[in-house]
Amino acid sequence: MARFVLRVLNPKHVVFQGEVSSVFLPGDCGEFELLAYHVPIVSLLKEGEIVVDWKTRIPIKRGMVRFSGDECVVLLEEQAQPGKQNAGHAEQKTRE
Repeated sequence: MARFVLRVLNPKHVVFQGEVSSVFLPGDCGEFELLAYHVPIVSLLKEGEIVVDWKTRIPIKRGMVRFSGDECVVLLEEQAQPGKQNAGHAEQKTRE
């Protein structure tokens, strides 16, 4: 399956970065999925979860996404999780 580069960022750190096959996003008008070779898109994101390759879940408060040229960049505000200070950051560190 074709892959593309996904970068999920918040103002303080990189939450996720890597090559993926798909990403589900909570768009302001409904959920949608991005796959490689998707047409360019810019969208606002609402509260929900980003799901990467049906495996990694990243809870968000709100954000925005830009997909162009097989590169997807998500800028977000993470949701606070009880008992977890920076869940997304911890997930990225385990991949390194």
